[in-house]
Amino acid sequence: MVSNERTPLIQTVIIARPRQRYAHSTLRRCCTISLTTVLITVAVLFLLPVQWAPKGRENAGGFLGFLPWASPLPHKSWPLSQGLSYKELQQVLLSTPKEEKAKEWSQHYTSGPHLAGKNLSLAIWTRERWQEFGVQHASLVSYDVYLNYPVGHRLALLEKKSKSEERNSAEGKQQTIADASYAVKYECSLEEDVLKEDETTGLKDRIPTFHGYSASGNVTAQFVYVNYGTFWDYEDLVKANVSLKGKIAIAKYGRNFRALKVQRAQELGMVGTVIYSDPGENGNITEEKGYKPYPEGPAMNPSSVQRGSTQFLNIASGDPTTPGYPSLPGVPRQDPSQSIPSIPSLPISYRDALPILKALNGHGPKASDFNQYWQRGGLEYKGVEYNIGPSPSEIVLNLVNEQEYVTTPIWDVIGIINGTLPDEVIILGNHRDAWIAGGAGDPNSGSAALNELVRSFGIALQKGWKPLRSIVFASWDGEEYGLLGSTEFVEEYFPWLSKAAVAYLNVDVGVKGPRFNAHASPLLKKAVYAATSLVPSANQSVPGQTVRDLWGGNVGTLGSGSDYSAFQHVAGVPSIDMGFSDSLQSPVYHYHSNYDSFAWMESFGDPGWHYHLAITKVWALIAAALVDSPVIALNITDYALGLSSYLSILRQKASESPDPSIRTLSFPAISQSINSLLNASTAFDSRAAALASSIDESIPWWKWWRKVKLYYEVREVNEKYKYFERKFLYAEGLDRRPFYKHTIFAPEYWRGYGGITFPGLRESVDNLDLEGVERWSEIIKEKIDAATESLK
Repeated sequence: MVSNERTPLIQTVIIARPRQRYAHSTLRRCCTISLTTVLITVAVLFLLPVQWAPKGRENAGGFLGFLPWASPLPHKSWPLSQGLSYKELQQVLLSTPKEEKAKEWSQHYTSGPHLAGKNLSLAIWTRERWQEFGVQHASLVSYDVYLNYPVGHRLALLEKKSKSEERNSAEGKQQTIADASYAVKYECSLEEDVLKEDETTGLKDRIPTFHGYSASGNVTAQFVYVNYGTFWDYEDLVKANVSLKGKIAIAKYGRNFRALKVQRAQELGMVGTVIYSDPGENGNITEEKGYKPYPEGPAMNPSSVQRGSTQFLNIASGDPTTPGYPSLPGVPRQDPSQSIPSIPSLPISYRDALPILKALNGHGPKASDFNQYWQRGGLEYKGVEYNIGPSPSEIVLNLVNEQEYVTTPIWDVIGIINGTLPDEVIILGNHRDAWIAGGAGDPNSGSAALNELVRSFGIALQKGWKPLRSIVFASWDGEEYGLLGSTEFVEEYFPWLSKAAVAYLNVDVGVKGPRFNAHASPLLKKAVYAATSLVPSANQSVPGQTVRDLWGGNVGTLGSGSDYSAFQHVAGVPSIDMGFSDSLQSPVYHYHSNYDSFAWMESFGDPGWHYHLAITKVWALIAAALVDSPVIALNITDYALGLSSYLSILRQKASESPDPSIRTLSFPAISQSINSLLNASTAFDSRAAALASSIDESIPWWKWWRKVKLYYEVREVNEKYKYFERKFLYAEGLDRRPFYKHTIFAPEYWRGYGGITFPGLRESVDNLDLEGVERWSEIIKEKIDAATESLK
């Protein structure tokens, strides 16, 4: 029927089973459900963990690092060591060093002169040995530095001639200006005795007695005994109205860095400085107490002379003509006069000092008239009364010092073992240069230990080990003059060190006696304790004793005097300096003398070479802990506790001030900041310890992303450890010496070797500078607060 407007709206529909659109629809439905479930699982297992990924530089790849095909871990076996377990690595480092090898290295290093800038063959030899040990990336790094070498010297005690003697002299042979009106009463030999028992003391090319960076000059003047020549000794003399201007200072070694004896004499208008070694510094081991001198016995040889640098290391280290930048060829050079003396100086033996000191007998006050710091002379039994002087006008000294100054290359030897983390580096260093042909204690006991340490790590490499962090070995040149090789290295590679350096481990004098000592950043204290607890003591008075058992555990602060200085005080790299030192009961160590020789070391210093092995092993184990522990083996709580103790010392010094406005200071703002840091550091170290414990737990393979999460958390913690020390650097540096940047540690201005804490603030207190006290209090508070904030 045809439809029209009258047709009802009804249509007939044929009903039948609908045709299936697709075949196998049930199977498709099951597949859809399964795939959806898989996608949800993927989202949960692989995408949601992104919420735990650290932000910033440690997770530059974002969530991609958590995907199955990514490789964010440093190596497949992380957190386990690669190739060797950590225990196996420790065993290699404990079992490889040998006494006979340490002796072999020592004998080679000490067989001839190796003054800075004159030891290229020894640098090449060191590089070749390291390459033989398995450190293939070993090379020489050179710097052109300003140095002096001795040309001539003289020190003569002169007595004014009578009129008749002057006429007789005029009729005789031609004389020098100094001799023209004076007769020679005593001519100092300025030489050390040649000993048949000690081969290197008789070398034809042995190095004369002189001071590094001493000024050339020829002066004739009256002289004054100035005790140790410390700032306070000179102050005592000024208060006693002892005439100093125009005189020559006679000082004894000890209590402060030799350069500061010369520096203060220069500031007070004195015209020269003579420094001698007094046996009163040698404790009980003296001839006066019945001991034979070296080589027959352990007492100091009377002709022993201590050479050394007179650069003002309290102001800066490194090449004095390139302060703050590396001494590379062609760089501009500055006037060094602010960092080195302008008056001549000479080192002498106590045998040469005797006639000079006796010439002062009966002239001026006696040392015994002063305070307790003047009471340690050891030559009374030789007829010295320790009068101050000045010498009478008819008794003078003629001091002649002729030096050649040159700009010449020095050579650092740098060896590298690449780790799997390129931005975390541990540096180990010792200097190679010496003032003498020997140097068996300083520095080559450390050099022998470094060679054995490198050889030990080489054995580990042969066994398949690869370090987690990179290791840099350094044999520095030019340390003796002014920490030249290490400072220039820090200045050249400062950006890299700031980004990558975790710690610097220094051994200078590895062995000169039986007593272990360490000076370090507080961050490293626990690492030192752990290593010394694993190394057997060289002196087994009780079977099974370790180095830690016989060591009191005191870790001092770092001053200056060795290659850690630029790392710690300029670059903010936590550092340590350690070794076995002498005591008042051990054989006298002949510092910077020809008698610091292989023969002395074998007979008196370390006859069995056991202490050489002990320092090698301690050094190696500290390095291993820092190199291969997934969580860096540093501790910030010790740093906070250290700051608290340093503040107590500062308060004590302030309470002794003659200025009442300083005397009442208690520094509450700094104290509050330290307390905040202590709380934050305790929580942070606890977190780090918990992470270290988590690393030991077994993680199922199908939860592999938990290992990635753990790795990123460890990296975040390690980054905070690595940069923590740098938080205390102040870009403008300390007052009077902007080279030093650290606000917590620095060389003490008038001691040099010794360290001072809160240096800017402490020196302001000492100088009665209230404005400086307020300024440095604020700077230190800001630095501590920034360090605290960095741990959050």
